[in-house]
Amino acid sequence: MEKSASYESKLPAITFTFWVMKICATTLGETAGDLLSMTLDIGYAKSSILLFSCFILSLTAQLSAKRFYPFLYWLVILTTSTAGTTISDYMDRTLGLGYMLGSAVLLGALLIILFTWRLSLGTLEVSKISNVKAEVFYWMAILISNTLGTALGDFLADDSGLGFLGGALIVGAAIAGIGIAYSVTTVSRVLLFWLAFILTRPFGATLGDVLTKPFDKGGLNFGTIGSSAVLGIILVILVLFSHQKLRSQRLAAGLT
Repeated sequence: MEKSASYESKLPAITFTFWVMKICATTLGETAGDLLSMTLDIGYAKSSILLFSCFILSLTAQLSAKRFYPFLYWLVILTTSTAGTTISDYMDRTLGLGYMLGSAVLLGALLIILFTWRLSLGTLEVSKISNVKAEVFYWMAILISNTLGTALGDFLADDSGLGFLGGALIVGAAIAGIGIAYSVTTVSRVLLFWLAFILTRPFGATLGDVLTKPFDKGGLNFGTIGSSAVLGIILVILVLFSHQKLRSQRLAAGLT
């Protein structure tokens, strides 16, 4: 599949820093989503509508952009994460699906999107996204994977009996295993990428719960406001670093 002459990749390089920022953004998505739906008592349905609207606005800006802008890209990631948090909670709690069934429904939806993407464009490699259609598939997969990750994280933390910290440790170990597999095996890089992408969301969800929940529930009692503020500052610093690095690379290449 050849790239369109007018299309420039608008996705970041998949590096260690990318994964750190992804975990930070998904953890912030968990705490910020809970801040709206629970701390501010807006409710899951209204919060989902509000945050999904923010996702649509940010996605429209991303799709309209002509090149990669770190702040815009990570804004879309953040809005998929916050919207995913409240959508998952609405499905699992308000609609009464429960974490296991909710996770199964979302996993099925994700597999359908990935299958359709692969059937339509021939590849799931994010490095080969070369047109708007492929980018739309990419963001649909991300939104659902982040929603799935919330449900899966809640299942591990609550229904499994592992607790918030136990769930974070289990998922963290799985992510580490994927990293090792990437380094020492020839397992499909596309498969490993999407496994890591999905699992960083429940890791962020359980880590967010560790930060926000009270001591008697196994958390550190930082609250949704304090945790969201700290995570937001960290993410902004990392995005600024990414922006400066990209700017230096463009100047070195004689681009503006």
